[in-house]
Amino acid sequence: MKRIIPILLLILGLSWIDEIQAQRQDTFIYIQFSGNIVTEGDDGKVVPLPYTNVAIKGTTRGTVAAIDGFFSMVARKGDVIVFSNVGYKTVEYEIPDSLDNDLYFWIQIMSRDNILLPEAVIRPFPSKEHFKIELLAMDITEEMELQYIEYLDEQLLANIRETLPADGREATNIYLRQSIENYRYEGQIKPQNIFNPLAWKQFIDAWKRGDFKNKKNK
Repeated sequence: MKRIIPILLLILGLSWIDEIQAQRQDTFIYIQFSGNIVTEGDDGKVVPLPYTNVAIKGTTRGTVAAIDGFFSMVARKGDVIVFSNVGYKTVEYEIPDSLDNDLYFWIQIMSRDNILLPEAVIRPFPSKEHFKIELLAMDITEEMELQYIEYLDEQLLANIRETLPADGREATNIYLRQSIENYRYEGQIKPQNIFNPLAWKQFIDAWKRGDFKNKKNK
């Protein structure tokens, strides 16, 4: 009986250690994935690549690199990270699933992507008069004319401007401009346009032009 008790304690101790190790591995499923995105500059030196999209493949989660190329987000071990930027080759990188830490830093190098456009032949005219003659001689069908008018409709263009979503670079620029505007008046009261004579002039000019009239009453 005295021999059996130590053996049972040893077995319980080993199972307890295995359980702790399993819990420790589960703790590090989610990690803080950070890094820098760089590319080759015009002078051949390594430079940061800002506004690069960093996304987890197969999900809607991701982030955008800052102006210095730095990014940071929460990911899981084994996730495939997709780095993409206009004018550069898209790169996929898989986070190792054998990490024993919850912090992981990665430097991603992006290479430029050559986009081949179809050949365009430019034929100059000898003078403006020849251009005018050729332009008036163009055979524009009624269908092309209607399509042209439809594409230049002011209401259609206004709807496109209102509904077109901002891309990653545009959203980052808006965020940076707003941050700069907030930091400019940090610790002081932001000036109001009610005391700005230029703002009053713009308001009066707009009032005279009738910009505030209801369009339905025009």
